[in-house]
Amino acid sequence: MSYIIDRRENAKKKSTVNRQRFLRRYKQHIKRAVEDAIHDRSIKEIDQGGQVTIPRRDISEPVFHHGEGGLRHKIFPGNKEFVEGDEFKRPESGGGGGAGQGKASNQGEGEDDFTFTISQEEFLDFMFEDLELPWMVRKQLKDATSFETRRAGFTSSGSPEKLHIVRSLRAAHARRIALTDKNVRQQIRALRKELWALEDTPPSVEKTEKITALREQITQLEKGSRKLPFLDDFDLRYTNLVRVPLPSSKAVMFCIMDVSGSMTQSVKDIAKRFFILLYLFLNRNYKQIDVVFVRHHTHAKEVDEQEFFYSRETGGTIVSSALALTADIIDARYPPADWNIYIAQASDGDNWDGDSTTCSKLLASRILPKTQYYAYVEITTGPHQNLWHEYEQVREAFKEQFAMQQITDAGDIYPVFRRLFEKRTEGGAHES
Repeated sequence: MSYIIDRRENAKKKSTVNRQRFLRRYKQHIKRAVEDAIHDRSIKEIDQGGQVTIPRRDISEPVFHHGEGGLRHKIFPGNKEFVEGDEFKRPESGGGGGAGQGKASNQGEGEDDFTFTISQEEFLDFMFEDLELPWMVRKQLKDATSFETRRAGFTSSGSPEKLHIVRSLRAAHARRIALTDKNVRQQIRALRKELWALEDTPPSVEKTEKITALREQITQLEKGSRKLPFLDDFDLRYTNLVRVPLPSSKAVMFCIMDVSGSMTQSVKDIAKRFFILLYLFLNRNYKQIDVVFVRHHTHAKEVDEQEFFYSRETGGTIVSSALALTADIIDARYPPADWNIYIAQASDGDNWDGDSTTCSKLLASRILPKTQYYAYVEITTGPHQNLWHEYEQVREAFKEQFAMQQITDAGDIYPVFRRLFEKRTEGGAHES
């Protein structure tokens, strides 16, 4: 095995490796602060910026230097009090002549922690760093609504703001050269050479008359060439821009939430926080993505964002109703050939007797063959319910497409979310 040691130096004799280590430590503090903020905040404040505190000992970049102790020989310049050869004792430890008014604490930590405020944009950047929808693939060009403007050479017509000055002047110069008589240009060059040669000779009356005659002759010849316009409409060149359609990466996310009577208010709050986090992540990272909200108890219903998060309707539990509705929506509006389909489901795992088997059959036959990724979150502090055990068999059959995690309290939301949507680096699970 080969080891590569990077000894390049940055400014102030600081090594690149140490600087990278310092930056990693700095980011870890911010990520920890973001996790704490998500755990403590209410649903409405979850995406706000906030303060981040880094211990003072961790904001100093490590450097190599000589430590205290040992035998040293130093020469210092003298002043009015000391002259060369004088010896004086080293100050006692802690007795430096600092001018500050602060005092060290009794724990030895004499400096305040470093606290700063990060904006909402920075907060979201750190929150969703290194996350993505798994197995995203580019589908075929259908209803290509996204275009990219690219340069495609130059044209002889266009709007004034696209006028290319350099190209236009170059074309005008070429035109003037092409339309001017070659013999005339040669005559002008020959007369100028003759004129320059006469100007270097001693003055005389005959020479003056000859110079005057040459200048008049050159002027007459140049008048003929100057009849050509300096810049003609024919010379104008414009930058040519074309719109190129881009491959569409359309995606749809189904959010399925159990709102049955077995879901207590605290469990529903955790489910809502998980889906809000997911919703922020989608809006933040993807420009074109559809979100379909499905609530269910004994019956499932497609709802809007407001009703999904704030409706108080409840009832019994039949999970298969939500899966059947999801499959119907996919068949009707989201063909797998054109759409990357994702599904996230949150439930406490409690289900009607015998319905869990129906759920696994629906997943295996109608949903998972068409989806890129399915994430199931079970929110419970007790033992797993029958839905979890049924889904374990589904996970064995669809290892890459199907993921399931358990959440016991609000502190698990963010770590579970990161595990479900961490970057995948190999192959797609399902490509149509």
